[in-house]
Amino acid sequence: MKKAILFFSFAAIAMGAMAQKVTTTSGVVSFDATTPKDALPKAENKTVIASLDKTTGVLAFEAAVNNFAFSNPTIQDHFNGEKWMNSASFPKFSFTGKIDKLNKVKFNKNGVYDVTVSGNLTIKGISKPLTTKAKVTVTDGAVSATSDFTFKLADYGITGGPIDGGKVAPEPKVSVAVSFN
Repeated sequence: MKKAILFFSFAAIAMGAMAQKVTTTSGVVSFDATTPKDALPKAENKTVIASLDKTTGVLAFEAAVNNFAFSNPTIQDHFNGEKWMNSASFPKFSFTGKIDKLNKVKFNKNGVYDVTVSGNLTIKGISKPLTTKAKVTVTDGAVSATSDFTFKLADYGITGGPIDGGKVAPEPKVSVAVSFN
């Protein structure tokens, strides 16, 4: 009897700890490098995985580079090519960080919480610090998050004629939207 009580106590504690981490496999990341000269360098990836630990504030997402869908197949080929994202050698890009001042977010109370997230953005194997604003929304216990940020392509070794010629923005806008389970 004592062993059964002890087992169920450990099981309850473990399940409570696991409930603090939420995940998704259907987050969305949008990439927008459009310019006045070219409206086509714009893509979306709807197969992004993400996780959030509600206890520590650790937040992460990862996107497969070749899952970004462009309206123009030629641009998609260039995006995945060696001079750009080189998806054959670097198949994923990711962000790992933490919500600053996590105590501002009340995961047990409906609301929209403006937060700052700090961490590292990794593209083509190069990690650079990134701090950005984000919104965490809690609705009846369900958690979602959104953020918009820019980064410099040159910081990740992405350069070339289309950027220099003004057809691709040197600092594209990235939008992230995730709804956790």
